[in-house]
Amino acid sequence: MTRTLVVIGHGMVGHRLVEDLRERDAAGTWRVVVLSEEPHAAYDRVALSSYLDGKSAADLSLAGQGFLTDPAVELRLGCSAASIDRTARAVTTTDGDELRYDALVLATGSRPFVPPVPGHDLPGCYVYRTLEDLDAIRREAVEDQPGVVVGGGLLGLEAANALRLLGMRPHVVEMAPRLMPIQVDEGGGQVLAKLVEELGLQVHCGVATQSIDAGPHGGVAGVTLGDGTTVETDVVVFSAGVRPCDELAEPTGLARGERGGFLVDDRCRTSDPRIWAVGECAAVDGRCYGLVAPGYSMAEVVVRQLLEIGDEPFPGADMSTKLKLLGVDVASFGDAHGSSEGALEVVYANTANGTYAKLVLSDDASVLLGGVLVGDAGAYATLRPLVGRELPAPPEHLLLPAGSGVDAAALPGDAIICSCNNVSKTDITTAITGESLTDVAGVKGCTKAGTSCGSCVPMLKNLLGECGVETSNALCEHFGQSRSELFEIVRATGIGTFTDLIRKHGSGHGCDICKPAVASILATLGNGHILDGEQAGLQDTNDRFLANMQRNGTYSVVPRVPGGEITPDKLIVLGEVAREFGLYTKITGGQRIDLFGAHVEQLPAIWRRLVDAGFESGHAYGKALRTVKSCVGNDWCRYGVQDSVAMAIRLELRYRGLRSPHKVKAGVSGCARECAEARSKDFGVIATEKGWNLYVGGNGGFSPRHAEPLAADLDDELLVRLIDRFLMFYVRTADRLQRTAAWIEAMDGGIEHLRAVVIDDSLGITEDLEAAMAEHVAGYTDEWAGVLHDPAKLSRFVSFVNAPDAPDPTISFTEERGQIRPQPVTLPMPSVRGESEEVPA
Repeated sequence: MTRTLVVIGHGMVGHRLVEDLRERDAAGTWRVVVLSEEPHAAYDRVALSSYLDGKSAADLSLAGQGFLTDPAVELRLGCSAASIDRTARAVTTTDGDELRYDALVLATGSRPFVPPVPGHDLPGCYVYRTLEDLDAIRREAVEDQPGVVVGGGLLGLEAANALRLLGMRPHVVEMAPRLMPIQVDEGGGQVLAKLVEELGLQVHCGVATQSIDAGPHGGVAGVTLGDGTTVETDVVVFSAGVRPCDELAEPTGLARGERGGFLVDDRCRTSDPRIWAVGECAAVDGRCYGLVAPGYSMAEVVVRQLLEIGDEPFPGADMSTKLKLLGVDVASFGDAHGSSEGALEVVYANTANGTYAKLVLSDDASVLLGGVLVGDAGAYATLRPLVGRELPAPPEHLLLPAGSGVDAAALPGDAIICSCNNVSKTDITTAITGESLTDVAGVKGCTKAGTSCGSCVPMLKNLLGECGVETSNALCEHFGQSRSELFEIVRATGIGTFTDLIRKHGSGHGCDICKPAVASILATLGNGHILDGEQAGLQDTNDRFLANMQRNGTYSVVPRVPGGEITPDKLIVLGEVAREFGLYTKITGGQRIDLFGAHVEQLPAIWRRLVDAGFESGHAYGKALRTVKSCVGNDWCRYGVQDSVAMAIRLELRYRGLRSPHKVKAGVSGCARECAEARSKDFGVIATEKGWNLYVGGNGGFSPRHAEPLAADLDDELLVRLIDRFLMFYVRTADRLQRTAAWIEAMDGGIEHLRAVVIDDSLGITEDLEAAMAEHVAGYTDEWAGVLHDPAKLSRFVSFVNAPDAPDPTISFTEERGQIRPQPVTLPMPSVRGESEEVPA
């Protein structure tokens, strides 16, 4: 018999509980009703500030389509619990409905604490908690004006970053003598303050907020601090901690913790055996936890009881944290403040480069008790699992440089690698060996390790190696080097042929993996037309004929239409060519017109007509730039703020013909309404009032991914320079057939490392990248025209060498909706690795 579970609250922890329950409930024991006070399904509140840095509510959502369409889950948005009748086991909702339950979970979370200072309720005062809060702050923010954040803890610095992203000049007010007083010590606080002040924040520590002062129109005009300082501002954001949402406790007759929250035992059960509480609203043995990882552990404890598969208690909470605030790494773990009796400290501080590291040790310096890292938290993934264990190396080896003295083998099996999801080393290594996992993505999917904050991902790579999983980057059996290494070899040596490269740096004769990869490298580095000399024999089928082979052996022809802009005369030519050669025509998703059904011997004649009309190859057949899609921009659209068509054309003409590890697609949207779908592209550009926002690493296909923000409010020239650097860095360093999304995901440091390379020039190579792109632009020639001017190349385009004018008799068509369609193929088709314009990656 199916039972009903009601979950009040759909934050991160409430969602995790329902998701975990549904994954484990193979028998369909429970039907779940979830009440969400907010109008959104659960979203990643940890990444809330990214909502002001280009991400949408959909990007932050945790509820996938499978969850939203699950017939066993009913999600009610904008609806919460008005009361609970424990006797009748019923919840009355704010909509007036009555929901009967067999079990009830309270996941009501917390709300921001607003100190009762005079003026705290004036217009212009906000809290920092929900998407709606950020929308309100966005509406009020004025660029280059001061804004005040009350609270200098973790959430306070997140709020300050939000104001900074909106162009304001944040002031942070913290009563404690340092920023993040719970997480870092005095030394770490000093370094942290220096780093954030260098980013433009003004820090006021050791001082209280005395009053919020009203202006002549009734809104906020300034903030007066306890030391007499006055900050003129129209915006005040309170981010001074949270309080549990436990208002249902007293009328329901449930016990509360001494400092608030629903009082629960170590099984997360309230005084009513049918009611549990999890997350920030739960006071486990009287203590509330404000981090997501303990909440996830509570959710797991409750799910095991609901499914009667275990009765293990809540294991306690690892309060370790690692985060990047305003681009600054901060981490603390274990006894960060050295409060244990007899604790010793080993400290390394380098204020010159903004790094601070402290280890807290037992009184005999043999056991790691905790630590603090500021500025460089690279050692966190190694150090946190060692808390409470004997040191595997001298303390200085653990700090100088970050964690280099310890590897995965030094960690015991029960060490918790992923504290967010409570995954141990043994859990991970067992999954790797038992499920034959070969990469980090597989480990994530199988164990959930690394799927929350991501700080343990470097350790997952180490554990793969410890389990004997070879992570060789060799291109194939003929080259021991990776694609990026071969690129650098060709670039440095000037080798111009595959034969020379494999003779000097490889072995054997090559294969269908290395040949097209090397051909792409040679083409990128300007080694002539791709059908010149031996290069022609290296290409995939599509590149060999500069067209996409279709299922019946014919080819499609896709001329370039930069930005989707085309003249009536050129449209007429396309129609005439299609009619003359009897081709099927279709407008693609990339704003081009695809002509299908061409015999191989017809291709040069079709190209000649198109080239004479001003068209050129659209490279739909190549691992190269495909299209730069655009909306109509501010010339026509009443919402447009920039000329997206002009920018799309500029970018497409600049990067046409750039051979790359995989195909590259782009988009330019003239406003935030995103009609060009720029954030689903390898690089996307979205107009703002001040210029352009640049996003990278998106794609459609089997695994759709939104692009991530790289830089904001760029002028035209800086935008182009950053795209130059991004594309050339990708071309040089990505693996074979690796899309930009996968390339960034596999990169140590991810988008932050990419940003450091292409914006901050951390590797000192941006000038070289720009010069390489300039060389590509200057050397571009149309590949179709190159064939038409060369009789030797033209001779390749025949179905039969001994009858060059004869068409392939196996090809036939039928007619449907006024156009040709291929007849079913009766002969086996050759295996090809090329792809058509519409095939997803």
